[in-house]
Amino acid sequence: MRHNKSINHLGRKSGHRKAMLSNMASSLILHKRIETTLAKAKALRVFVEPLITKSKDDTTHSRRTVFAYLKQKEAVSELFRVIAPKVADRPGGYTRILKLGFRQGDAADMAMIELVDFNEAILGAAKADAKKSTTRRSRRAGAKAETKEVAEVAEPEAATEVKAAEPKAKKTPAKPKAAKAKE
Repeated sequence: MRHNKSINHLGRKSGHRKAMLSNMASSLILHKRIETTLAKAKALRVFVEPLITKSKDDTTHSRRTVFAYLKQKEAVSELFRVIAPKVADRPGGYTRILKLGFRQGDAADMAMIELVDFNEAILGAAKADAKKSTTRRSRRAGAKAETKEVAEVAEPEAATEVKAAEPKAKKTPAKPKAAKAKE
């Protein structure tokens, strides 16, 4: 039984699993996006996000700690020089997992894991959406609401006097169109 066991062993011994996650994390850092199975992507996210958090503090100790996990000098330098400054203000959630469907050979659930701040297509779309957020319709509606509020603020007493002076009229039901045509 696996009650309360949080780590996914991925069908491997611990040495093989650590080496595989180290290689996958290095590939993710160098290429910013990799395609793998969903289970491996979820395990990789748990492995790599603490390393990215540690890279925000650029000290010799944190570099050596990250190198002990990654075991690739190029990946460590890329992490500290390129990725860490870009994610410095992000409080967490540095990776995104996108499901891709099923692999043809064995029907394994495939996924793409990528670094959030390095997807130019989504970042470009976000900038375009920010420009499109104001439309003509919303401006007109806002202008009408503002003029209505200004009018109410300008004459609140006069409006209440007119309402008090008018007796409440009974609403008469609307006549059907056929009845109007006969009259």
